[in-house]
Amino acid sequence: MSRAPQRAGRVVLALASAAALASGARVCAQPPPGPAPAPRPPREAAPFDMTGTWVSIVNEDWRWRMVTPPKGDTTSVQPLNAQGRAVAQAWDTAEDGLCKAYGAPALLRMPTRLKISWQSADVLKLETDAGRQTRLLRFAAPGAALAPGGAPSLQGDSIAQWQFTLRRVSGLGPPPPGPPPPGGSLKVTTTNLLPGWLRRNGVPYSERTTLTEYFDQFAAPNGVQWLVVTTVVEDPTYLRGPFVTSTHFRREQDASKWSPKSCRSEP
Repeated sequence: MSRAPQRAGRVVLALASAAALASGARVCAQPPPGPAPAPRPPREAAPFDMTGTWVSIVNEDWRWRMVTPPKGDTTSVQPLNAQGRAVAQAWDTAEDGLCKAYGAPALLRMPTRLKISWQSADVLKLETDAGRQTRLLRFAAPGAALAPGGAPSLQGDSIAQWQFTLRRVSGLGPPPPGPPPPGGSLKVTTTNLLPGWLRRNGVPYSERTTLTEYFDQFAAPNGVQWLVVTTVVEDPTYLRGPFVTSTHFRREQDASKWSPKSCRSEP
């Protein structure tokens, strides 16, 4: 039998393979996609506008927030351990009004007004009229840490990150380009704190404390703007587990009621 048809078949297969390889080479030779666009500064990327003046609405824990609780009253600070209760029992009423009650873990539980503004494109400034305190929330990439070496302070070192609402419920690939979605939260993690009080009657937190906060903003049906701050205090010295609270603020039209009052640094 002649081998010509077999040779012809091999020639056809060889030509087809060469064509496929050539086609693949053309695909691989396409230029790679260009670099991703540079991320926008946090001030431009914000999913909502926190700037302005806000007043706290004390709709829970009134008797522990509006007045100084009695000595030894640690009610509702459920994770407080025996060591923490002993420290609280040692509090002296002469210490009422000290700045130890105005550290970051307890500051927003005070009946206070907030004044929020951008100090720069990546630093959000939060001021309180109660205790006349200032916090700087510095934006950084996830997992980043502030440079070590700063002295501990009442307000500590805070890293902020926008947490955006997902654009897609399903599907593969990155979100489409464009402005940020209309929803999201601000997450703030604070460390490098001086010891302080979770309440004005000396319920303690230690220098080992980590504070995590989530700021959410929404509009009520009547158009009033609300800011809700969920606070998580974790302290391996005085707490058996996280101490979680939720605090509410209402936006004011202007700063006409802003009235800063300093706390006391010494008894």
